[in-house]
Amino acid sequence: MGYTKELLLFRHAKSSRDDPGLDDFDRPLAERGIKDAPLIGREIAARGWIPQLALVSPAARTTETWKLAAAGFASAPRVRSPESLYLASSSRILTEIAKTPETVERLVVVGHNPGMEELARMLAGQRSDEAARRLVDEKFPTGALARFTFSGEWKDLAAGGTALTHFLRPKDLG
Repeated sequence: MGYTKELLLFRHAKSSRDDPGLDDFDRPLAERGIKDAPLIGREIAARGWIPQLALVSPAARTTETWKLAAAGFASAPRVRSPESLYLASSSRILTEIAKTPETVERLVVVGHNPGMEELARMLAGQRSDEAARRLVDEKFPTGALARFTFSGEWKDLAAGGTALTHFLRPKDLG
């Protein structure tokens, strides 16, 4: 049994669909997304949740979300951008999380729906905060952040094995 760990699931901020000729992978953030991402970043810093490692989907909108969110951090976390995180299913995200070194106590995954929402619902166990759980069950909107705590190793993360402690939405912070 390892130490208590924290997992942050961060859905990319609102993206733009203004250019219909642009490939989905290359879509940038919309104006609202550019405003929302730093809000979440400031909240992460203010609460002392700055991760040691960020797993960021290589898509333009996720990369931009993370850059804007992490811009105000005193020290930048290491970043890995596995191609498999682009539009990943919940099981694919878990596979990437399982590769995290045990020395990492706080990890953020910046990704896409429906995988992020599915994973958040799946991981939230009995000790989850009821209000946060209700919000996640309702919707995992763009720019939202779910925070989980658990004891054990990253490779053992499983359904119901964590406590969902917080669910932050940009509209609640702005």
